[in-house]
Amino acid sequence: MKPFLSESNLDASRRRVLQVAAAAWGVAATSSWSAIGAQAAAPDLRGVTLRIGTYKGLWRPLLQASGQAETPYKIDWRELNSGGLHIEAINGDALDLGSGSEIPPVFAARQKAQVKLIAVTHEDLNNQATLARKDAPIRTIADLKGKRVGYVRATTSHYYLAKQLAEAGLSFADIQAISLTPADGYSAFARGDLDAWAIYGYNGQLARTQHGARTIKTGVGYLSGNFPIYANPRTLDDALRRAAISDFLQRLQRSFAWINGNFLAYAQAQSAETRVPVGDIVELFNGRSGDYGLAAVDDAVIRSHQDVADTFLKIGVLDAPTDVRPLWDRSFERVLCAPSA
Repeated sequence: MKPFLSESNLDASRRRVLQVAAAAWGVAATSSWSAIGAQAAAPDLRGVTLRIGTYKGLWRPLLQASGQAETPYKIDWRELNSGGLHIEAINGDALDLGSGSEIPPVFAARQKAQVKLIAVTHEDLNNQATLARKDAPIRTIADLKGKRVGYVRATTSHYYLAKQLAEAGLSFADIQAISLTPADGYSAFARGDLDAWAIYGYNGQLARTQHGARTIKTGVGYLSGNFPIYANPRTLDDALRRAAISDFLQRLQRSFAWINGNFLAYAQAQSAETRVPVGDIVELFNGRSGDYGLAAVDDAVIRSHQDVADTFLKIGVLDAPTDVRPLWDRSFERVLCAPSA
């Protein structure tokens, strides 16, 4: 009778056992090293603080309402209610991240300010509007000729008002243009010191609901709908703070997507911070020009911004051509285009 295993068969069996064991050890080792690598790839951000500029009722309550506020780093919120102030703070190294319209960065480029634009949010353009007092004989933009018209210099209202006037064959020289802050503009409009007002956001809604203002034209067709996120270049050069910004952008992106199906919850959070009635905020949302979102930088975004700069040159707001392309940083494209967590 032949033995059950010959010596050669035994050697072959041993080799197979060793090969299986080695393969199993390799899988285990690979898994262990992958876990270690994943831990190494996730930096410890507990010692990081991001100084983030916010507007009353926007990012801060948005993150809280959408469940994205528990960050692995600290946020030092700083309320600055204009894009120009956000850029000034970033340029002075007093802020890491901010936001605003395309307009303030045009002037930042002209002045060679230290700021980068790293993403864009898409927001409502129907709340950017040229309003007329309820008793003013104004039905069209052409009727603004000779009238007292408020606006906010170097903002979207400055830009779309210029576009609307040009379309009607007018310019700023044909109206009594009065540059006012949003708060001062609201007071002037309420007192009757303005016949019309180019304004955005809650102030415009309050002018409609509290003072019967009529919408003559909105920003649709005049504004791109791109609202850049501004970043401090010094912050981007710091590996840990850059990682924190990547995380923050993803949280904000998820929050903006959340708005579209959960606006009442967001309106309630906004109202708690702004004291604007929930109904007024919901009315703005119901009349929105499009859904909210946050996206990476692309060629179309940069072309749109260049058009703003060229328009301001044409109407004499800028004294020389301005190239906005160096402002834009596309390095967060992979972060913002990754599948949502």
